[in-house]
Amino acid sequence: MNLERWIKRQTKKKKENKLTSTQLIAFGFLAVILLGTVLLMLPCMNRSGQWTPFVDALFMATTSVCVTGLSLVNVYQYWTLPGQMVILILIQIGGIGVVALATLFFMIMGKKVTLKSRLLLQESYNTNSLAGLVRMTRRILFGIAVIEGIGAVLYCLQFIPQYGVLRGIWISVFNSVSAFCNAGMDVMGGDSLAAYVTNPFINMITMSLIVLGGIGFFVWWDVIDVARKWRKTGIRNCAGKLNLHTKIVLVTTTALILIGAFFIFLLEYTNPDTLGRLSLGGKIQAALFQSVTTRTAGFSSVNQAELRESSALISMILMFIGGSPVGTAGGVKTVTIALIGACTISVVKGEKEAIVFRRTIPRETINRALAVFFISACALVLMVLLMSIAQEAPLLTIVYEVVSALATVGLSRNFTAMLNPAAKLIIIFCMYIGRIGPISMVIAFRIKGRKKNKISYPQEEVIVG
Repeated sequence: MNLERWIKRQTKKKKENKLTSTQLIAFGFLAVILLGTVLLMLPCMNRSGQWTPFVDALFMATTSVCVTGLSLVNVYQYWTLPGQMVILILIQIGGIGVVALATLFFMIMGKKVTLKSRLLLQESYNTNSLAGLVRMTRRILFGIAVIEGIGAVLYCLQFIPQYGVLRGIWISVFNSVSAFCNAGMDVMGGDSLAAYVTNPFINMITMSLIVLGGIGFFVWWDVIDVARKWRKTGIRNCAGKLNLHTKIVLVTTTALILIGAFFIFLLEYTNPDTLGRLSLGGKIQAALFQSVTTRTAGFSSVNQAELRESSALISMILMFIGGSPVGTAGGVKTVTIALIGACTISVVKGEKEAIVFRRTIPRETINRALAVFFISACALVLMVLLMSIAQEAPLLTIVYEVVSALATVGLSRNFTAMLNPAAKLIIIFCMYIGRIGPISMVIAFRIKGRKKNKISYPQEEVIVG
């Protein structure tokens, strides 16, 4: 009898000691970051031929894997071609996701994707079902390759005549991957895309890649699947066939881009350091690009430090919201904001449930959205406080940098290069939790062993507001 109890106790301990799916994903990103750090420290990776300091290499590896784009140095001027290639690979891994990449490796090797791997995919994609995940992963990886390939070819039309064949191709490939993965880094050696602020060709390619990467992988295939049926159902009925998630993402994304562009256009219209010196068409392009790039992309066509405080506030709001779930973007996500908005409207109307597009949103989903928003807001306040203690700078500059790091955006008011070692570590931590998600961070590293409370307590009203 004692032997049986001992065996049961040992089996229970083994189960408790196993890493959860969320923890495996968090540690997977951490492992890739540390490997990238070691590689980037090597003398052959930079043009000086000396060892890169550990913190600086860690910063670069983190900003690459977390597809943020904040950089302490000019990527082209500091890193050699091997170093740039390592950075590009880290960006691609961060954009695709560690779990999806591992699944691709298993499929290439001809090995069966195990149930554990499927559970990891489920956690990575934040879905409620295991059905079709491997097939979906295959479609996602194929879609990424096609979109990045098309982006690179289109970029070549501009960059090969400008930089020559070899460097033009390299810049095109790097920019395409960086834009789609919402990383915002480039190897042109200039001030990001400031030289192309009025170039509609480069603007449209970059914005398209950013939006396609940021709206989420599930949205692609839902739109494609519905579009294939438009001949039978008609164009008018296509919208009704889309999933609720896709509708929310498309409507919210479009609204945020247009509203953000409108306010930036209005507020920066007479600012000679940003939009003021441009023609009307140039102003519209620059305002639209700024609105799109704040959706966690990080490319800039105007100097962020020259934005007026009101425009910087609009940009920070857009950065905090970020892109959409199951994509390459960061932030609290468009769906989170949309659901909180729907919940607020239902309360104002006196309705018991949140309704979106004639569909009732489950209470658990609303609670998760509120938790994501609250934890993200708390993380933002805490990191701003720590940054204010670690390094003296104008509060707006600090908040802009922290929001950019937490939302994995990569825009900066020329502050990143000025960071001291303590501030660098804070920003590194911000980028890391921004990539895996603040709520996932809490779940991954919470203390085990506490049993779920199965007791139901009586309700009692409290005063709110």
